[in-house]
Amino acid sequence: MFTVTVRDHMMIAHSLRGEVFGPAQRLHGATFVVDAAFAGRALSPDDIVVDIGLAADELRAVVDDFRYRNLDDDEAFAGRNTTTEVLARAIADRLADRVHAEAFGPSGRGLCRLTVTLHESHIAWASYERELWPG
Repeated sequence: MFTVTVRDHMMIAHSLRGEVFGPAQRLHGATFVVDAAFAGRALSPDDIVVDIGLAADELRAVVDDFRYRNLDDDEAFAGRNTTTEVLARAIADRLADRVHAEAFGPSGRGLCRLTVTLHESHIAWASYERELWPG
């Protein structure tokens, strides 16, 4: 399996519901480093897993939907805590939609798996991994 990873970052605001979150129940900001790892079983005829430039552009476009926003106001997350895990899945699902829409060009057709990791700090992060095609 070959993997190519691209990175971006985002700053968001949110609050989390539930005693388990302690002071994070209050509105606060968070900065995440966002890694998107694209995996394929084989290289394209150009000897790449995916076009790195396109992958970086697509990740940036998805992250821009979250950047500098209060996620408490986002209807897509109504009734949900915007935990690191939930955000990793939301970003992965939106990237997968773009892969399926062929935004990654010809090399995107050979992708089989996507992992999105959100780094909260140098000591804590969460990931969501998903297959890109059924089967």
